[in-house]
Amino acid sequence: MDTKEITDTPPPAPQPTPAEQKRAARGATRPGDRIFLGLSRGSGILLLVIMAAIAGFLTYRASIAISKDEANFFTAFEWNTGVVPPRFGIAVLVFGTIVSSIVAMVIAVPIAVAIALFLTHYAPRRLSGPIAYVIDLLAAVPSIVYGLWGALVLVPNMNGLYGWLDDYLGWTGIFSWQGGAPRSMLTVGILLAIMILPIITNVSREVFRQVPQMHEEAALALGATRWEVIRMAVIPFGRSGVISASMLGLGRALGETMAVATVLSPTFDIQASLLDPGGGTFAQNIASKFSEAGDIGRDALIASGLVLFVITLLVNGGARAIIARRKEYSGANA
Repeated sequence: MDTKEITDTPPPAPQPTPAEQKRAARGATRPGDRIFLGLSRGSGILLLVIMAAIAGFLTYRASIAISKDEANFFTAFEWNTGVVPPRFGIAVLVFGTIVSSIVAMVIAVPIAVAIALFLTHYAPRRLSGPIAYVIDLLAAVPSIVYGLWGALVLVPNMNGLYGWLDDYLGWTGIFSWQGGAPRSMLTVGILLAIMILPIITNVSREVFRQVPQMHEEAALALGATRWEVIRMAVIPFGRSGVISASMLGLGRALGETMAVATVLSPTFDIQASLLDPGGGTFAQNIASKFSEAGDIGRDALIASGLVLFVITLLVNGGARAIIARRKEYSGANA
């Protein structure tokens, strides 16, 4: 005769909520962990305080200058701070900064990504190591050295390229050349591209190295070629990292000072052609005019620096938003 023993099993204990788990973990940490947590949190808060102090200082000094400006600060095509009343605007500086940075990014990003892919997936180890070392050295070269090289070597050898662009693409208006000295936005963009190339290459190379090996092996097992592996597995995984690297390079291009001031011949005017001298950048204008500026002139330059500060924040914020929308890169920690 079969008998069944009926036993009452107690209900399962309720699982703690994520907030309760965090509180329990926080209370169970050792003193060293709590000290490190406090230092890390304090460092983050200190950084925010410093950024707020910089923004407050720039805003205060900029408000003084803008209140005395007789021209439209955002649309005026002149910079005369030594007259009474002063007249100055940043339209030319905004145009020059954005155009030179775009030219630099268009040139540098494809080349940097191609170099990073070559070093990680094509070049043998005995070749990739020395090339990566040289690229690291290029990132450490001071900007004034790039500026001197650009003025003494790059500018004198740009006539042939300018003539070719004028002959074949001059009809577009963007590449028409009047035969002047090649100290224009295109030369500045090429120089900036050379300067930001090591940054984008190094970061992209490290990102491509984090691609899970199983992704590449799975693509190879399906019969994919090496380029198809890169296109289907490597680039999608590292897209967010490449965007981050590009934003780092763009940040340097936006704020570069001495190299641009050494190569560019600003006329404080907007030219439709990239080959004609003209325009200027925020950093170059501040470096070239700060020493001879009076009180109002310095405040005006600080006001232009505030605009550059805001542009940099917007660029970084946009990059963070793009990266947050792409979850592929989060797999690097898996």
